[in-house]
Amino acid sequence: MAKKIVAVTACIAGIAHTYMAAENLKKFAKKEGYDIKVETQGAMGVENRLSQSEIDAADVVIFAVDTNVQEPDRFEGKKTLKVGTSEVVKDGKSAIDQAIALIN
Repeated sequence: MAKKIVAVTACIAGIAHTYMAAENLKKFAKKEGYDIKVETQGAMGVENRLSQSEIDAADVVIFAVDTNVQEPDRFEGKKTLKVGTSEVVKDGKSAIDQAIALIN
């Protein structure tokens, strides 16, 4: 069964890096055969909001953020990787690999 990843991306300005990081995570997760859903917390507010059942079903959480995650208590008790958005924009595969390493 494919590993399930949920992620939140958020940068200070909430414009470019939030969405570029989200796209990179999706690209590399799919390439590796993992299921992923990404919530963006940007200038437009929260988009693609993760449901509690999606969070609960996830094997691991990635916070690709440069600011505080909104409502972090939703993720309590989950294995979590926290990285900056620019790291994910430069090397999304590394973030996915690091997250999967937490659960293997």
